[in-house]
Amino acid sequence: MSYRFLLFLLIPLLNFSQAEDKVFSYLDVFDLEYVSDPQISPQGDWIVYRRMGFDIMDDKAVGNLWMIKSDGSQHQKITSREVNESSAVWSPNGDRLAFISATDQGAEIFMYWMGSGKLAKISQLPFSPSSLSWSPQGDQLAFSMHVDRDAPVAAKIPKKPKGAKWAEAPRITDRLHHERDGSGYIPPGFNHIFLIPANGGAEGQITSGDFHHGGPLSWSLDGQKIYFSGNRNVDWEYDFRNSEVYAVDVVSGNTIQLTQKRGPDKNPIVSPNGKHIAYLGYEDRVQAYQVTRLYIMDVDGQNQREIPMELDRDVENIVWDAKSRGLYFSYDDKGNSKIGYVSLSGKTSKLADNMGGTTLGRPYASGSFSVSQNGHIAYTLSTPYHPAELAVVNSRSNKTDKITGLNKALFDFRTLGKVEEVWYTSSVDQRELQGWVVYPPNYDPEKMYPFLVENHGGPILNYGDRFSAEIQLFAAAGYVVFYPNPRGSTSYGEEFGNLLFHNYPGEDYNDVMDGVDHCIKMGIAHEDQLFVTGGSAGGIMSAWMIGKNNRFEAAAVIKPVMNWISKTLVADNYFGYAHSRLPGQPWENFEEYWKFSPISLVGNIETPTLVMVGMDDLRTPPSEAKQLYHALKLRKIETVLVEVPEASHGIANRPSNLITKVANILAWFDKYKTPNN
Repeated sequence: MSYRFLLFLLIPLLNFSQAEDKVFSYLDVFDLEYVSDPQISPQGDWIVYRRMGFDIMDDKAVGNLWMIKSDGSQHQKITSREVNESSAVWSPNGDRLAFISATDQGAEIFMYWMGSGKLAKISQLPFSPSSLSWSPQGDQLAFSMHVDRDAPVAAKIPKKPKGAKWAEAPRITDRLHHERDGSGYIPPGFNHIFLIPANGGAEGQITSGDFHHGGPLSWSLDGQKIYFSGNRNVDWEYDFRNSEVYAVDVVSGNTIQLTQKRGPDKNPIVSPNGKHIAYLGYEDRVQAYQVTRLYIMDVDGQNQREIPMELDRDVENIVWDAKSRGLYFSYDDKGNSKIGYVSLSGKTSKLADNMGGTTLGRPYASGSFSVSQNGHIAYTLSTPYHPAELAVVNSRSNKTDKITGLNKALFDFRTLGKVEEVWYTSSVDQRELQGWVVYPPNYDPEKMYPFLVENHGGPILNYGDRFSAEIQLFAAAGYVVFYPNPRGSTSYGEEFGNLLFHNYPGEDYNDVMDGVDHCIKMGIAHEDQLFVTGGSAGGIMSAWMIGKNNRFEAAAVIKPVMNWISKTLVADNYFGYAHSRLPGQPWENFEEYWKFSPISLVGNIETPTLVMVGMDDLRTPPSEAKQLYHALKLRKIETVLVEVPEASHGIANRPSNLITKVANILAWFDKYKTPNN
C-alpha cells in the first residue's frame, strides 16, 4: 500500500475524530434554530410553525413562518419575505392562514390562501395587532390592539421658535403601571378588541372604556359574541391580581361580566358544541405561589365549577377536543413540561413529555402545542441536547415522532456535556430535592474539575431537563455545572412552591447547599473548587450564599435584588411585591424587608465577586447591582462591575449579550480555579 493511499484513508478518520471532539462554542449560538408556536391544521395534515434563528449581523432573533406535512414531508417556507412573521392561525376549514408580519409601516395582518399560495396584506393599522382569532364562519378576524389616550396635562409650555433646539418634552404619567422591562415607557392608552373582514377592509373597535381587554379571544358558536379576560372593576389599577371573564356583543359592543371570583379568571375558550366555556384561574389567597386550576361554565356564565383534577400542578394552554368531552392542557412536573388530557369528569392522562426548548439561554419551562380535529398533537419537543424541534403525537397510536431536525447540521459535529438528573435530601425537613448535573464534554472521572452552581431565577420558576446554551458553554469550558430546583420552584406542587411565602430567601439556601454537599459526596465536586452564579432571583441566591458562607472560590452575581426596600419602590413591577412576597409595604415593615435583603449580609462576604447588570434593566435596576459592587469596593473585596449597554433584564436576549455574559463569568472564574488533575 502506498504512503499516499494510506494518507488518503487516514484524512477522513482524522477529520471525523476532530469533529467528534469539537465542543459547543460561542459563535455556535448564532447557528442555533428552534421551532416556535406550531399550529396544526383542522384536518391534521399540515403544520405551520415559526422557525426561529439569529441574525449574526443585526444581532437579534428572527422568525419566519414555515409549513410541513404532519408526516415530515414537504417542508417549505410559506412566503419569500425575509421579515418577522408570527402568530399564524388557521381558518375554521383550513383553507387560509392569517398571521402577523412586519412591514415598513409596522406590524400588519396578512392572509395566505392554501389552494393558490397567494398572499395579501389585509390591514392598515396604527399599532401592532395581537391575539388573532377567526370567527366560526370564517368571515371575520378578531384581534386586540392598543388605543392611545392623552397623557395628563401638567403645564402649558410656550411654543418654541421655528428651528429652535429645545429639550424633548417630559414624560408625564399618573398611572400605577407606566413602564415595562424590555420595552421601557408604556404609552398612555388601553388595549381594545377589534374586528376586521377576512378579505380585508377597515377595522372596527367593539370594546370601550378605560380598561384593558386582553387575549386570547374566543368566539361564540353563532359568531355573535367574543369572550375575553380583563378587569373592568372601578379600582382595576390597584386590583391588579384580579381578572374576570367577559362576553362582548360584536354588534352592539355591550359587555357582560361572567365571573366574579377574587383572583385571576383567564384564557376563556368556548367548546366546539358552543355550550361551555373552559377557563383558568384560582381563588386568590395572596400567597407567593398558587396553582392555576381549570374551570368550566355555561356560555351564559351559569354553573361555574372547577374540574376536579387530581393534579397538584399549574394547568396551562387549554384546548377543547373536537367532541367537547374534555380538554388538552400542558403542565410542568418535576422539571419536565408535559401535555395531558382531562375529561369533564376530571379523569386525567399524560400524552407527551419534553415540551419546551424555546428559551435557549437557560433551561426554563417553555414551548407550546396545538391539536387538530382528529386529535393529532403538534408540539415543541426539547431535550438537554437540542432546542425545540417539531414533534407530532398520533391520536390513534399515541406514538410521538420528531419530524424536524433544524440543528442536526450543527450538533452532528459537536460533543455536548452529558446531563444527569440527581435527587438528594433536604437537611432542613428531609424533603426530596431535584437537580441536574452537566459534565464537561469528554469528562474523565479520574480528573478533578471546577464545580459551578447555576441558580435559577423567579424564584417561582423551574429549571429542567431542557437544552441550555449558557450551561453547555460553561460545561464546554471545563466546569461541572449543577443546577437545582430548591423549594419555591414550580412543578412540585403548591405547598412546595409556597414555602417562600414571607420567607425569601430562606431555606431555599439550605436546599442549594445540600445539593453542593451531595455532589461532593458523589465525587464530582471538590471543596476547594466551588463557584456560584445565577441571574435575577438566581443573582439574589448567589449573593445570599456568599453572604452566608465563604466556601466558594469566586461568584458571579447577575442582575440581583440586593435591597428589597429600594427594589420594591423602583422596579417596573414595584406594586406587585407587598403581601405576596413580604408582609406589608416597605415603610410598614422595614425590619422584615431588610432581614431578607442580601445587602444585609455584605459585611460577611470574602468571596471575589463579579457583579453584572443590564444598563436598561427595569426589573432589577442597575442601582441594585451597584449597591453590592460599591459595598465590596468599600470593603476592599476583589470585585468588578460589568454593565451591559442597551440590555434590559433579559441580558441574554441578544445573542452577542448571551456570549458576553458567559464569557465574562468564565473569565472571572478562570482567575480562581486550579488546573484539572
